[in-house]
Order: sequence, then C-alpha cells, then structure tokens
Amino acid sequence: MIVIKQHDDRCTIDVHVTPKAKQASVGGCHDAALRISVTAPADKGKANKAVEKSIAAVFGVAKSNVEVVRGSTSRRKTVSIAGVSESEVRKKLDPLLRDGSA
Repeated sequence: MIVIKQHDDRCTIDVHVTPKAKQASVGGCHDAALRISVTAPADKGKANKAVEKSIAAVFGVAKSNVEVVRGSTSRRKTVSIAGVSESEVRKKLDPLLRDGSA
C-alpha cells in the first residue's frame, strides 16, 4: 500500500526508482513505494528529471508541477505533485498497482 500525503494543494508519494532501465515504466509496488523505471542514468539529475516527467504524464499535470523533494541521490525518493488531490492520486494509482505497469 502506497502512502499518499496531502499538503495544501499538493500530494506527496514515495517512489522506488530503477535508473538506466532497458524500458521506462511506472507501476507496481516496492516496499510501500510506487515502482518507476527510467532509461536515463543516475548522473547529474538526469534520472530525477525522467522521474518527474513520468509522474507528470501519469497524473496529467505539467512537468513543472512535479518535483523530487527528498532522496535526490537515492533510489527511494519522495515526489511532490501540485494541483492534484489525494483522491485523484489514488484513482490514478489504482490501475497501476493492479496491472503492475503503464
């Protein structure tokens, strides 16, 4: 179960990132965090930017509304998504967790 925290006009979720993957994907759960694979390497913030872009696409928000707020040098990150409610996040996450990828 992924923990979603509401903070005023934004939500935060924990993600587990696999950088330099063969194929980018979002889905599944790893240790109570959303699993995200990105093709970008973990070099000079490239993987973090790819994570932000992937999250923005999944939740239908602008890339500028998504930010890695904790864990910039770790596989385990906390991502902030502006302009979405907790219920909207849950609705988008439900099929990703059921199917395992998107």
